[in-house]
Amino acid sequence: MSRQNGAGNGIRGPHSALTDFLASHNISANQIRRDAEARRRAAAADGAPANQTEQQEEEDDDDDVVLPRPRGRRVAAVTGEEKRKKENKEIIDKIKAKKSFQKRKRLNDSDDGDEEELLGTLFKQRAAPLPLPGQMDNCAACGKRFTVTPYSRNSPDGGLLCTPCGKELAKDAAPAKRKPKRPTTGTGVGRRRQIASAVLDGSYHPGAKSLVTLCIQTLAKNIDLAEDLGELHPMVVDKIARKLSKHRLVDPRTLNLFLQSTAEEVNIYDGGKLSSDDFIKIFQTVPNLKQLKIRNAVHFKDEVMDYLLTRNIELEDFYLHGANLLSSEHWKKFLRKRGKSLKSLRVYWTDKHFGDDVLAELGECCPSLERLKVSHNQAVTGEGVKSIAKVKSLRHVSLELRKSVHPDIFVHLLEKIGHDLQTFSITRVPNADNTILDAAHNHCRSLRKLRITDSEAMTDEGFVRLFTGWLNPGLEFIDLNNCRQIDSAHPRSNPDNVGLCSNGFQAMMAHSRKAKYISVQGCRHITAEAFEKSFSATTVYPEMKKLEISFCEEVNDFIVGSIFRSCAAQLRELVVFGCMKVRDVVVPHGKLLIGVPNALGMVIDGNDD
Repeated sequence: MSRQNGAGNGIRGPHSALTDFLASHNISANQIRRDAEARRRAAAADGAPANQTEQQEEEDDDDDVVLPRPRGRRVAAVTGEEKRKKENKEIIDKIKAKKSFQKRKRLNDSDDGDEEELLGTLFKQRAAPLPLPGQMDNCAACGKRFTVTPYSRNSPDGGLLCTPCGKELAKDAAPAKRKPKRPTTGTGVGRRRQIASAVLDGSYHPGAKSLVTLCIQTLAKNIDLAEDLGELHPMVVDKIARKLSKHRLVDPRTLNLFLQSTAEEVNIYDGGKLSSDDFIKIFQTVPNLKQLKIRNAVHFKDEVMDYLLTRNIELEDFYLHGANLLSSEHWKKFLRKRGKSLKSLRVYWTDKHFGDDVLAELGECCPSLERLKVSHNQAVTGEGVKSIAKVKSLRHVSLELRKSVHPDIFVHLLEKIGHDLQTFSITRVPNADNTILDAAHNHCRSLRKLRITDSEAMTDEGFVRLFTGWLNPGLEFIDLNNCRQIDSAHPRSNPDNVGLCSNGFQAMMAHSRKAKYISVQGCRHITAEAFEKSFSATTVYPEMKKLEISFCEEVNDFIVGSIFRSCAAQLRELVVFGCMKVRDVVVPHGKLLIGVPNALGMVIDGNDD
């Protein structure tokens, strides 16, 4: 019966009703015992000298009174007391020897009394052990009871702090000084990453850096101290602007460094931090502006164009990137009022506000326009491309459109203005076919730069007809990357020779022996025999500076060595990403082999003659 009543009252095992009551009120018996022991030790440390003095006085007054005492117990008590005094003295000596005690003593500028008080406080802290994580304790600041965790902070006056008080203490504490970052060595991982980044940016040069480069890097690190760039050469000012833009340091304050009243050219490679007022300030400060280049011009809005039209500024070269908020109506106003002096117009990432209606104004408003580039545009269609054919003064045309354009429209463009055209670039044109190549062969006589990418309809025979017997002089810049057959079911079989293949590649290399840049990236149907014939021992390309043959599967070590031999004069970079047969190549001194698929890294800077 008693067991049933006990089970109903919730008393189990060794726990009693008092234990359950104390636990329900967050009272721990272990904590009470630790506090009591701490108080006893503190009292023993503070009161031992006084008790000993009083006891000595009482013995002097009662010399005649003799009380019998057990001898053994008295000797044990004296021995224990001496042991405690010795331990307390060792603890106090250790506290005094610590640097933290000396520092607190200097900060408090205390006398002997304050020193004794400080020693007593530190002794109590050392004598009383702190509770373990998971146990309960009272906050030393607010007295609130809380659960101790491994992250509980120590109070300066002893004890632990609860979470809110610990946060307040952390706010009041001075921030810790970070150790200065050690510079990376010449052979460290950081150095290799810097070299790889410079190679991909096109700014890497083997050997020591020039004095101008070192000065520009130092200026970029201390740009907050710069007040004026002075009378520097425009090329140096442009390099400074590129360096600051790379590190996102172009803001309204640093913009003033590039705005000179006598300047005719302003290049801003990152205008993401500039507002509309900052762009207006450009036209206020530089009245003789002829060339304006702004990238990430997000805040180049209608009000900025309105202010430009009120100024007597005749722009000849206008480069605008990312001006999505500039309406087509203001584009047409600009062309009608300032189009007569315009020689170059390059527009990037304008979404739907630069369309066919704007291009229709070029024929009448821009009689001197020589360069036109429209990139990443979603509004221009085939009608806009037809309007470009009406601008007879054009010499350079570059189009990267999101909407599909029929090949016949490009043929019409080449028939109208192809005779004097020097640059013809159409990017991402999967439906471009051989009719465009035939039109270029028949009408282009001054072409120096040709770019046709991502074509899925051109064939090897079309490229052979283009370069065989072409009256156009040899091209300097050729980009035919990703002109290949795309068939996921049969990726390597190409019975119709779709894209640039072996015969077309040999005809191209035979026609353009003085080319400076060639890219056949992704043209995987070019055989090893075609590469070996084009870069034979008797073939020389004296002006070749960069060659991209990435993802051409037949490229091997012998072909790479042949390329270095045939292009030894000026070749600087050879890109071979995805060429898995390239394993061990001897790279000549001063050349860069990029994309080697091995553990040596992305770049090999040759050191062999």
